Amino acid sequence: MTVAFWCVLVAGLLPLATVAVAKASRNYDNADPRTWLAEQQGLRRRADFAHRNHYEAFPWFAASVIVAALAHASQERVDILAVAYILLRLAYTAAYLGNRPSLRSVLWIAAFCCALAIFCAGARGH
Repeated sequence: MTVAFWCVLVAGLLPLATVAVAKASRNYDNADPRTWLAEQQGLRRRADFAHRNHYEAFPWFAASVIVAALAHASQERVDILAVAYILLRLAYTAAYLGNRPSLRSVLWIAAFCCALAIFCAGARGH
């Protein structure tokens, strides 16, 4: 299995890490979690929003890796971009949790550009 495919697994697990931060409370209401999360503020609210964004970004990244594999893109290039994507998404998460919205936006754009480059790598082929 390629490094890029392992990165797809990591990207799929990122939302679980952020939702764990969002739900880490003695008062967490497992009977009505969405309402409880909607009422949160500060770090828990930002963690919930980061969780949602990870799920929103995941399909695009996963599809890009799959398209690049199907198009026989340079595996080394795709692997490097996939690792960069994961590192940028981790930094994005830290910026989100740390309440750094401008930095968060820059990191989101950079990660998106990595996924776009992975997708376009398939156009270049071997």
